[in-house]
Amino acid sequence: MTFSLFSPHDRLASLLLPHSGACVCSTDGSHDFSHILRVWKNATVISDNEGGDTEILVAAVLLHDCVAVEKNSPDRPLASRLSAQKARDILADIGWEAERREKVAHAIEAHSFSGGIEPVTLEARILQDADRLDAIGMIGAARCFYVAGRLNNHLYDAGDPSAEERPLNDSRFALDHFITKLFKLCEGFKTATGRRLAAERHARLQRFYDDLLEEI
Repeated sequence: MTFSLFSPHDRLASLLLPHSGACVCSTDGSHDFSHILRVWKNATVISDNEGGDTEILVAAVLLHDCVAVEKNSPDRPLASRLSAQKARDILADIGWEAERREKVAHAIEAHSFSGGIEPVTLEARILQDADRLDAIGMIGAARCFYVAGRLNNHLYDAGDPSAEERPLNDSRFALDHFITKLFKLCEGFKTATGRRLAAERHARLQRFYDDLLEEI
C-alpha cells in the first residue's frame, strides 16, 4: 500500500492503516482499502474548501471502520461507537494526547447513518459528508448491489420492482435500499461543499434507478 496517497500524513498513515480493518486481505469489498481512499479523496476536496485539521481527518478516515459489523447484524448501530473506542486506544498507543484522540473519536462516532449521532466539529461534519458521498452516485449503486450479493439478497422484486403495491424490504431486495436509505442521504449533508457534491451524485443515482426500472 502507498502511504504517500495520504500525504502530507504519510507516517501517520503507515501507523494507522494496519489497524483500519481494510487491509488487502479484507473480504468486504464495500469497506476495503479503495473505500478508504475514496473517503479520503472526498474529505480532502471538502477540507480544501471548508478548512479543518487534516491530521484529525486522516486519522478519522483511516479508522472510521476499524471495527467491522455486518450490515444485517443487530449490532450494526453500535459499529461507529465500537470503532471510535478502538481508535482512542490505537491513538493512545502511538502517543496522541487525549483532546486530539477525542476529536477523532467524535468524528468516527458521528459518521454513521445508523448511529444517529450529530457531528458537532468541522472534522466530524467533513468525515460524515465524505463517507456518505461514497454511498450515493454510481459508486453508491455499485456498493449497494455488492452488499446485497454478499448477504444473498435479490436485486429486486420481480413482481413489483418499485414497491408500488408492497412494503419496502431492503433486507431482501437491493433496489428497495435506494428508497429506504440512499435517496434520503442527499438531504443530510453538513457542509456547503458536501451538499454541492451530493446533489450531483444524487442526480446520477436517480438516473441509474430510473434507467434500471426501464430495462426491467
